[in-house]
Amino acid sequence: MTKVKTNLLFHRSVSGFATEVDVENGVVTLRGEAASQAQKDLTTEYAKDVKNEMAVVTTPKKPDEKMSDLGEDIDDASITALAKITLLYHRSTSGINTKIETNDGVGTLSGKTKNAAEKDLSAKYVNDINGVRSVKNQMTIE
Repeated sequence: MTKVKTNLLFHRSVSGFATEVDVENGVVTLRGEAASQAQKDLTTEYAKDVKNEMAVVTTPKKPDEKMSDLGEDIDDASITALAKITLLYHRSTSGINTKIETNDGVGTLSGKTKNAAEKDLSAKYVNDINGVRSVKNQMTIE
């Protein structure tokens, strides 16, 4: 349960705080509300192998409405650490072969990947971290 909850907190496109995570006999169930079907689907993707019972709520946020103050201001060192952990956590990416630098919220990835899919997925995962403004993907394919 902690592993799933922590993983959801790394991604800004899902609501880790508003998602209830239950585990029973090895089956993970998610409950809560998602702002869209895409957010619900991403929550399932980030949690991996789960039963998602979240409801989709179509109430749009106001443009000036801010997310929770918790974690809103993330410094570059924290972004770099979260990016490294995220890439290490996912089986489809290599945190070991990826160098990550962050400057003013812009993440730069370098290193080697096995294929274009891994390169693109690494950038997607890093871009999804709260505080990342953009990602420069300078990784090379072996």
